[in-house]
Amino acid sequence: MANSILRTLAQIEVMQRIQVSASWLRALRGRNRLLVAAGLGAVSVLAFAPFYLWPIFFLTFPALAWLIDGTGSVRRPWIEAAQIGWAFGFGYFFVGFHWVGFAFVVDAETHGWLLPFVAIGFPSGLALFMAAATGIARLRWSNGPWRLFVLAATISSAEWLRGHVLTGLPWNLPGYIWGGIDAMFQSVSIFGIYGLSSITVLIALLPAALIGGEGKRAGLSWPGVAIGLTLLALFVFGWIRLPKDASPSFDAVALRIVQPNIPQGEKWKPELLRRNWQLLVDLTRRPGLETRTHVIWTEAAPPFLLLSEPAGRAVVGNILPDQTSLLTGTVRSDDGEGTRRFFNSMAAVSGTGRVLAIYDKSHLVPFGEYLPFLWALEPLGITKLTGGSGGYTQGAGVRTIDIPRTPSFGPLICYEVIFPGKVVERGRRPEWLVTMTDDSWFGPWTGPYQHLGIAKIRAAEEGLAIVRAANTGVSAVIDPYGRVTTSLELGVAGIVDSPLPKPLKSTLFALTGDLVFGLMLIGIAGVGCFFSRSASEDG
Repeated sequence: MANSILRTLAQIEVMQRIQVSASWLRALRGRNRLLVAAGLGAVSVLAFAPFYLWPIFFLTFPALAWLIDGTGSVRRPWIEAAQIGWAFGFGYFFVGFHWVGFAFVVDAETHGWLLPFVAIGFPSGLALFMAAATGIARLRWSNGPWRLFVLAATISSAEWLRGHVLTGLPWNLPGYIWGGIDAMFQSVSIFGIYGLSSITVLIALLPAALIGGEGKRAGLSWPGVAIGLTLLALFVFGWIRLPKDASPSFDAVALRIVQPNIPQGEKWKPELLRRNWQLLVDLTRRPGLETRTHVIWTEAAPPFLLLSEPAGRAVVGNILPDQTSLLTGTVRSDDGEGTRRFFNSMAAVSGTGRVLAIYDKSHLVPFGEYLPFLWALEPLGITKLTGGSGGYTQGAGVRTIDIPRTPSFGPLICYEVIFPGKVVERGRRPEWLVTMTDDSWFGPWTGPYQHLGIAKIRAAEEGLAIVRAANTGVSAVIDPYGRVTTSLELGVAGIVDSPLPKPLKSTLFALTGDLVFGLMLIGIAGVGCFFSRSASEDG
């Protein structure tokens, strides 16, 4: 009896504290409200790699809803709600994408002056998506819990748009907070990362249902039950889907991933080119090479245009066994069509030095690999980060490649792996994916780990193993469930020898893309709008 009374008192105290916090947030105005919103967005980033402190979302997102609740007394509350969303988004993207700044100090003399503009302008632009989400949600706001469904629907829609507008940047989507728990993201095989993100946002917002839009206790117990059941359902599905044993591997494939760990600032210095090339060769030659069927180098690994240098391909032929193939990233030039064009490419080279296949990167990085509005920006002294004028030429698109003694594979270069549903050639599903990247552009800390976490979920979406070769790390082999089977840590030079996991049958997401997510979004939005309207009419 005494224990029951103590539990009841503890619950009352917790509810009182929640109500006090919600009232404080609702009462904020002006600059203080925007500063708090930005702080909430910034703290939310701790839910992502490498920290994966996902419970933070269940504090910051309800707080966002309570801030929006406080806009009810103004003439145009949707404008203030949009300002709150923008501030939240600015903090979220300022911290979550802070690693972008490292790219501008690689060649500080040329690009360093742009850093202040990028540090403010980049997150400011991305925050417009969150501003639109909160502003539109406020138009259908109510005092009851259904306002949270409306907000979840608009945020989910905004995140999908962020992944598609102006070439898209679907990085740090809410669903990626589960990347540290393999069982929790297996549902992406059904509805993809956008679907998992919509569920994540909705359940993260539900604690705000405990306090109504007018600051009164809602007297509800179902939000906690709904959160618990949803998390349990995601985990149980993943636990059932994940096999207890390691994924089966191809018998005739033995991989060697080479991670040279060359700092970006040293990679293309003329006086260091020979050293960098020798490091790549020496790592490849480490004992056991004779047992490897495939060697994988990173994005732009050779410090010269490999396909234009017969001597370089001769070295490859000399160090590799005859039956071993090299898959490497390389810069490629083409003098066709009257002008010299450059491509960020993948080349497959045989153990005899013969070029077997070429893939040209198709999803280029704006301002990194090409300069939008070249005619206007270049006269201002703005150039792409990879140096030189103009930029790389866009390839034809992702495709499946067949070479001798190799399961069919789909090459992806750098951030091409971040685009859900865009990593596999339509109608020609490969048996595995290989991604080559140079994450030294992303700094020495969170950026490379976030990139790795994205690759894990992409593997689970498609049911395909992903072999990841990264210049400074993290190089890894990821099985078709998104589990890292072997890896080489960030910031070290070395090799990874591994078998190649076999693929699964096509997942539902691989077959239907964002269809299931779209149906989920319609359902969440429909429930929110219908019941919010009913609540308003009843009121």
